[in-house]
Amino acid sequence: MRTLIIVVIGFVTWGVCLGLAKLLANASAASISIATTIFVVVWFLIAALNLWMGVARAGYAFTDELPIFLLIFLLPAAAAIFVKWKFF
Repeated sequence: MRTLIIVVIGFVTWGVCLGLAKLLANASAASISIATTIFVVVWFLIAALNLWMGVARAGYAFTDELPIFLLIFLLPAAAAIFVKWKFF
């Protein structure tokens, strides 16, 4: 359940990045591209922090946490990159 909540937060974060791009730069192709790039970098850092917390604080093995990290990072990031590539 926690993983699903974090993935949903990823999609919400992506929406916030797109909203800021539209608000600040009228949703031009360049602003959407920059917003997507910023989102992917920030989301990678957040997912890596979640991985670190699982290993260092919760006591899970790195090999146990790696698939969760990939799921948490790749679902929102891949969706953001696909939508930017396909529609913008």
